[in-house]
Amino acid sequence: MSGGGGRTRALVIHPCRKSRHGKSMADDRVRSPQARLEEAVGLTAAIDIDVVEQAVVPLSSLRPATLLGTGKLEELRILIESREIDLAVVDADLTPVQQRNLEKAWKTKVIDRTGLILEIFGERAATKEGELQVELAHLNYQKSRLVRSWTHLERQRGGFGFIGGPGETQIEADRRMISERITAIRRQLETVTRTRQLHRSRRQKAPYPVVALVGYTNAGKSTLFNRLTQSKVLAADMLFATLDPTMRAIDLVTGRKVILSDTVGFISELPTHLIAAFRATLEEVTSADLIVHVRDAAHPDTEAQKADVLSVLSDLGVKPGEEGAPPMIEAMNKIDLLSEDEREAMFNRADRDIDMVAISAISGDGIPALMERIDAIVGVQDSIHHIVLEPWEGASVSWLHRNADVLDQRVDDAGATHLQVRMDPIAYAKFLKIKPDD
Repeated sequence: MSGGGGRTRALVIHPCRKSRHGKSMADDRVRSPQARLEEAVGLTAAIDIDVVEQAVVPLSSLRPATLLGTGKLEELRILIESREIDLAVVDADLTPVQQRNLEKAWKTKVIDRTGLILEIFGERAATKEGELQVELAHLNYQKSRLVRSWTHLERQRGGFGFIGGPGETQIEADRRMISERITAIRRQLETVTRTRQLHRSRRQKAPYPVVALVGYTNAGKSTLFNRLTQSKVLAADMLFATLDPTMRAIDLVTGRKVILSDTVGFISELPTHLIAAFRATLEEVTSADLIVHVRDAAHPDTEAQKADVLSVLSDLGVKPGEEGAPPMIEAMNKIDLLSEDEREAMFNRADRDIDMVAISAISGDGIPALMERIDAIVGVQDSIHHIVLEPWEGASVSWLHRNADVLDQRVDDAGATHLQVRMDPIAYAKFLKIKPDD
């Protein structure tokens, strides 16, 4: 932390290769270096760090020892010293050697992109499984680095010790201690995972389809979730505001119920072991009946963000459009931030594409159309059933009124109730299995 007990003062840099013409090249998803820097600054600010300096650093070549050239290294050292910077965030994956050499050259803490994301995840995880998975990912990440004291394992604060606390001194880590801790966490996770699977199996028996919200971090998923469910889930203008799965049942236009699930925000170059770290929320996606991809329509890199989300979904084995994959709606969010012409163009685009809806989770524009589209998709497999219930099966009649669309109902001379109901396959299977009066 900075002197006097204030917030940590940070420098954020995004290194990028120069093209042959001397200009910085965007990454392979057509993001500009400036956009990448802004995202890194947002990540850093997400854990309440004061970003006092930020810069795109063009590189003619990558140095194995320090990543940066000697001239740039010295220039940044002077900046760090003059601005009393406590932390340097390098928006790239550093090798252990590069991290150590940069810390020695700049005499300050240095973390790379993966370390920063791990720190955010460590502070945001709210469930036991989330905390364990993040710690496991952190231990595996640090195992080869051996640049921090492991006393932070006993700390009570969030995060995982990259930035402050007892882990500051660079001492040789105890490999045996790390391995033992990894083994212990894996044992705990087995127990937690079994419990989660039981909860999921109970939900799968419920007569409601599951609709999962996915999207790039900060696209507005939690704001949309709150609007649709009237909940108060944390929805802030920060990256990774939501890390653990949140689920609520909601009523659609026809009265049909669905379970809505808010999931972790995706991000470019999310390390593979971090995808594993949030298997709990991501598994809600793999078992969903419908995916709503919430996109930031006002972001200049919205297409690149879409590509990142689809890439992570593919890594999970979810490939919308392929046989057996759940259907997907694109909810083009934040249209309130577009100009009038851009907004009209977005509505016209959505009118032409049945799988796209233009919305604003803040103002509510387009929300009725989104609800109608969700209702139409989850109801596409509905079928009509004629059910006869005996006079004593009143609980079953009530259950059908709550969970199905009752088209017709009459009572015959013997007192039996004849119902014509429209139900989705999940609800009908549930009814046959539980029969409320049994």
